Amino acid sequence: MEREIDAVMKVFDNLRRIFQAINEYSKIAEHSTGLTGPQLWALKLVAEEPVMRVSGLAQKMYLRPPTVVGILDRLEKKELVVRTHSTKDRRVVEVSLTDQGRSLVAAAPEVVQTVLMKGLKELTDEQFVCVDDGMQLMAKVLCADHLVPQPLHS
Repeated sequence: MEREIDAVMKVFDNLRRIFQAINEYSKIAEHSTGLTGPQLWALKLVAEEPVMRVSGLAQKMYLRPPTVVGILDRLEKKELVVRTHSTKDRRVVEVSLTDQGRSLVAAAPEVVQTVLMKGLKELTDEQFVCVDDGMQLMAKVLCADHLVPQPLHS
């Protein structure tokens, strides 16, 4: 059965809206802070706790630790975070905000990841399963289901 043009157009329009929303949040974050969306998200997550493990930050960002290390490298160069080895276990690296990092977070806009997380948490279980199934199917349609997910701009 061939899809109606209007139905296909709705799919394209919704994809465009999603990309547009992500781009708008990213532009606002970059313009007001000089940071990418993932960098600002990392800062905001680190701000939630006095000290956070790199592995814990990676888990909260749904990213692999090496990806988060790259984000932290950039934030550390900008003197927004500091990394130290745990006094209890020298293998553990902890992250905390600098005074400059705290000031930036206090004045920073919302990040798309936080908006998305909040929206996903508000869905019913049935709605969440529909979104998950739909996103997996869309990745398959775009032949992207084999790709390793990466942050948009780290």
